[in-house]
Amino acid sequence: MKKREYQDLLECIVNSKEKQEGNFQKTAELATELLCQQLAVTYVGVCMLSCEDNQISATANYGPLLPVVYSRPAPFDCPDYIAELRNKCLIDINDVDSDPRVIEIADAYFKPKGIMSSLDVAIRINGHLEGILYLERTSIAPWSDSEIHIATHVADQLALTLATHNAYENDERLTLLLSADEESEQVSMLINLKSDLIEYVNQAHEWLSGMPKRQVIGHSFKQLDFIKQYPQQAKGILEQVSMGAVAKGESLVVRSDGRQYWLRYSVKQFITERGNHYALVKADDISDEKQYQAKLERLAWRCGLTGLYNRSYFNKELEHCKSGQLILIDLCGFKRFNDTYGHQNGDELLIEIARRLKHFANVNKTEHLARVGSDEFAIIIPTQNQVDMDYITARLYSQLTQPVHIGREQIQAKPALAIVDIESVEDSFVPLACADIALQYAKTKQGDKIQVFNNALLNTFKEDAQIERDLQTALRGREFELYYQPLKDLKTRTYIGAEALIRWHHPKKGVLYPGAFIDIAEQTGLINAIGTWVLEAACRQLNLWQHHQIDISMHVNVSARQFFSGNLFDQVWNLVSRYRLQPGSLILEITETELMEDIDYATNLCTELSELGVGLAIDDFGTGYSSMRYLKQFPISKLKIDRSFISDLTVSRESREIVSAIIAMASALNISLTAEGVETKEQEDFLSEHKCHQAQGFLYSPALRESEFSQFLFKSNHEMIH
Repeated sequence: MKKREYQDLLECIVNSKEKQEGNFQKTAELATELLCQQLAVTYVGVCMLSCEDNQISATANYGPLLPVVYSRPAPFDCPDYIAELRNKCLIDINDVDSDPRVIEIADAYFKPKGIMSSLDVAIRINGHLEGILYLERTSIAPWSDSEIHIATHVADQLALTLATHNAYENDERLTLLLSADEESEQVSMLINLKSDLIEYVNQAHEWLSGMPKRQVIGHSFKQLDFIKQYPQQAKGILEQVSMGAVAKGESLVVRSDGRQYWLRYSVKQFITERGNHYALVKADDISDEKQYQAKLERLAWRCGLTGLYNRSYFNKELEHCKSGQLILIDLCGFKRFNDTYGHQNGDELLIEIARRLKHFANVNKTEHLARVGSDEFAIIIPTQNQVDMDYITARLYSQLTQPVHIGREQIQAKPALAIVDIESVEDSFVPLACADIALQYAKTKQGDKIQVFNNALLNTFKEDAQIERDLQTALRGREFELYYQPLKDLKTRTYIGAEALIRWHHPKKGVLYPGAFIDIAEQTGLINAIGTWVLEAACRQLNLWQHHQIDISMHVNVSARQFFSGNLFDQVWNLVSRYRLQPGSLILEITETELMEDIDYATNLCTELSELGVGLAIDDFGTGYSSMRYLKQFPISKLKIDRSFISDLTVSRESREIVSAIIAMASALNISLTAEGVETKEQEDFLSEHKCHQAQGFLYSPALRESEFSQFLFKSNHEMIH
């Protein structure tokens, strides 16, 4: 090949549009075509290599068409050939059958294709083998210096084109990445760890921090709001990054304009090819996430009405408290207030009590304050000596009892306080449970309802817990028995009724009266089962008396739980039907306070029971909450004057006046009246004189077992028995 033709071929490639644009594919096709046409060769081709991935791909081929496309072996199949090409840059094979350098590819590639000699030139960029330019002949012939020379120059031009192509791609990729990073909502920042200067930051940082890029790029990272506000944390981050670790965290940052935002960041070190050390900072604005998290926390741990912590959160915090004073506050009579004044006013009362407790908590420097029940609050204050604690408790009680103005009403809350020294609580008990125990006693106190938890209360609680367990056994073991106390008609001087009173034959403690276990049964819910048994046993006995022509009524006490259980009517209807009780012979007794818990429900139930022929008596009348309007509203058949008015009837003018007023009221409403606790003849004479209808008490008889009661009736009212 002449020198001029050689130069023309190279100039054609160098000056081609394809090469100028860095189009490696088109440049390779042009080069293979020119070489094949101007050199005495059969085939010219360009293939690309990836030794790491064991990949080889044909980029351009020129020569006679073959029925089968032959591809050179992958790098892993010819490692010695690849090593030789990488080291020598070219392999000139005059005879493929006798050249040991291509023994690995001779049988697999050259022979099937009919190639006898080949000139393979490496396409390299910065010493890295990227591909092969190969010239092939189907005849054995040596390669001239001019052929080797031009092939080498063409390979160099292809390498330059490939480098240009890669540079264009890298530039385009870098531009694309920078554009994408600028549009990203995630903050990106590059800090030169040697100079401490920020060399790059994207637009997201300005959106988030409010600092223009011109005030950030080229300036020290120490001017950033995060660094100024968290210097120690920033120092720790730099130490982690310098050791090659990734530093991550979340922080609340305040901008120069006062706005706040939450930042979740990640900082890692990387080293450039030139050995420069940089810190890559990635950060996200998680303010919305934090707000949502705070909202969920409020829903999970806060009371929606008062804004105080709830019981779940308080219990969690209480578990970690090893000392301090726990105060449990209950608003006595809150349910009645709610029913009387409405739930909206009830909510306003709770909000005001919560406000006062917040003030109290601030004064005593505690954040442990919660609403732990519908009308219960709890607070933990630091440990105090006894004198200070008494003063603090008294002050709190005074603050809570101050009048509350709701609308035009002035309401006085009635709090009960229980105090527990957390450190002194036994391991087997939790402080809040101890406070609940003390609170029950506080509610029963006269005057200031404040109770400090102590060992005596704990021992009583343990005894009550044992009674609760024994009650469950008693229900299964038939340890209960009904006693009957007679009711005397003061006009006819005969006994016309009996009040069924439960007794418990305890296997260890002997006979127990209701006062020893009824309150516990009420608190634990066992009262429903006991009440069901009492009602069943009383109706069965009344049926026996009526079968023997004994004409008396049966009075049965009904607890509030049983009365409002929802199934009392069905229960009574079944018993009246089964035992065929005479109308008016069964009278249910309930206290007036319990009756007022749900007036609408009580009115409907009393009406239904009355239509069933069952009487209703208000027990302990005069001690609870009632009014003439409610007495007229309920179908009441009897009032029972509380024994507290009868006991001092002969010595107290006030009691005589109250009893006289009750008798007059009952007469006006045409309601039967029974006086409880009559013990002296003087008391009986006063009641008879003022037209009280009936009486019961020790003057006549205590409560008797059924056999003794029958004998008592026979002796006293023998004319009743036929």
